[in-house]
Amino acid sequence: MKVQIAGQEEELTGRLACADALKRVLSGKKFRQVLAAEACDPSGCRLLDLSSEIPADCQSLEPVYADSAAGLAILRHSTAHVLAAAATKLFPGIRVAIGPAIENGFYYDFDYERPLTPADLEALEAEMGRIAAQALPFEHEVVSRERAIELFRAAGEKYKLEILDGIADSEVGLYKCGDFTDLCRGPHVPDTGFCQNFKLLSVAGAYWRGDEKREMLSRVYGAAFADKKALGEHLRRLEEAAKRDHRKLGRELDYFHFEEKIAPGMVFWLPKGMLVRTILEDFWRKEHLKREYEIVQGPQLLRAEAWQQSGHYDHYKDNMYFTEIEEDGYGIKPMNCIGHMLIYRHHLRSYRDLPQRYFELGVVHRHEKSGVLHGLMRVRQFTQDDAHILCTPEQLEGEILQVIHLIRDLMNLFDFEFRVAISTRPKDSIGTDEAWELATNALIQAVDKAGLPYEINEGDGAFYGPKIDVRLLDCLGRQWQCSTIQVDFTMPERFDLEYVGQDGKRHRPVMVHRAIMGSVERFIGILLEQYAGALPVWLAPEQARLLPVSDEWLEQARSVRRELEKLGIRAGLDDRSEKLGFKVREAQVARVPYMLVVGEKEAQAGGAAVRLRNGDNLGIKPVSEIAEIIRAEAEKPFQKGGMSYRFA
Repeated sequence: MKVQIAGQEEELTGRLACADALKRVLSGKKFRQVLAAEACDPSGCRLLDLSSEIPADCQSLEPVYADSAAGLAILRHSTAHVLAAAATKLFPGIRVAIGPAIENGFYYDFDYERPLTPADLEALEAEMGRIAAQALPFEHEVVSRERAIELFRAAGEKYKLEILDGIADSEVGLYKCGDFTDLCRGPHVPDTGFCQNFKLLSVAGAYWRGDEKREMLSRVYGAAFADKKALGEHLRRLEEAAKRDHRKLGRELDYFHFEEKIAPGMVFWLPKGMLVRTILEDFWRKEHLKREYEIVQGPQLLRAEAWQQSGHYDHYKDNMYFTEIEEDGYGIKPMNCIGHMLIYRHHLRSYRDLPQRYFELGVVHRHEKSGVLHGLMRVRQFTQDDAHILCTPEQLEGEILQVIHLIRDLMNLFDFEFRVAISTRPKDSIGTDEAWELATNALIQAVDKAGLPYEINEGDGAFYGPKIDVRLLDCLGRQWQCSTIQVDFTMPERFDLEYVGQDGKRHRPVMVHRAIMGSVERFIGILLEQYAGALPVWLAPEQARLLPVSDEWLEQARSVRRELEKLGIRAGLDDRSEKLGFKVREAQVARVPYMLVVGEKEAQAGGAAVRLRNGDNLGIKPVSEIAEIIRAEAEKPFQKGGMSYRFA
């Protein structure tokens, strides 16, 4: 048969392994970078082990390289098997659960007589290294489901038996690596020698199948890459990320804290952190007023009937909290859309009144499992910069474009790159096919008109409509989901929203759900990590700190502080009887942008010696000039256009 192999047509006769076919067209050096093969036939494409025979109806065969997305996933999954092989050797009686590839690495879940600890990672890593050095082959075998049950029952592997209970196929795949055999579809790398560039990172508790009523397992995480350089770069980024961890910075800067025994997943904002939040929120309100949004606020509780009417009760209730008042059921809002629709419905609108743009910094509550809570990034109570735009179908594309421009302006302000995806109708959804098609096309056309590249996420839309998801990239290349734009034809119908058209008849508006920062808490966490705590001057809670050389100059320092505050500068004062070096170090730890030293020379000059947080010294400056320097730096990010900043 004729098969396209790596772009070259080859005539193949007899049974041939994928590896043998690829060797025909690839150089030795190139072939050594191949981990698996992709075989395509009229019904589609699938990944195969290099040792697999080429399917009889194969039309094309492509190499899967180690540094490709598919190759890295295979490499990482294979390394997870090596981890399991090491664990079963080091810890007799340990039971294995699942071990998938994940972004940048892998994990494997284990059940042992005691929880695994970070101290176990060194021994596991060493044993994995020995297994990798032996270049043990990954041997694939297809057996009957009954035979697999027999094997894993004899081995006491109850989690594998439970997985097999959910498999209807008569045959299943097994992979053997040395003495370790796992239930797996594959494919895998040819041998363990490909799995040498890894690092075990941590161990954590994880409920079996994510069910908090089931067994608590030990989940061991690791990173794996195609070469040492890529692994080293990833570990460097992880080290830098640990330094920038917003939870660590929050403690150091005294911005916020958590009381896990009293209010898990709820943030306690301390004065400095609350000031940062207030500055950001005040700026954001003004920006929305400038863009002709109206600021509104809805209640925290709505009767359960309202959530049933919207569809949230059927499609989202597991993420909600409910309570009772005088025997009536109420839902605590997880989003603000119902409140905004009821505000719209308060008056009959004309087409001349549209669009109506309602903006709310609304506090919402969502039921998150304790295992996924993560500082400011994943909480149960948060504030959403939520807005809902009700417009005519003819206005829809223009409104989406305006939201895209607002997203782009915010990302530019903080120097974030971003990626765009359009998420389409999920299986669990409401509304007609026609409405979904209109909404999806409107999003695609707007993104095209904005000139933004995008990908399609099939089936990942909201239950009431498709959406644009925007992921920002921080300085470490990590992606964060923040902005979203959702088009909804269904809820306006469910809540009987109308407007009077030019023809004098009643018409149904379209609703755009949108959030730009998303969660204010998460956005502040991202900013803290992006800037390693050294927030831009306009957002810093303390823009300058007065540092008197000794108590003799304390009153002069107070005078300079008062003058700066009159000029709109947020200034602090370190009035402790400490040495100047200590005060400077404390101000640096607090990431204060400007340190203003006051001593005899500075007092005579009527100002202060200006020192920047990066260590630069600007010399002695009068107070008015210091204020102008701080103003200029605070306004600099806004000179890119799109957004304005008025100095307080």
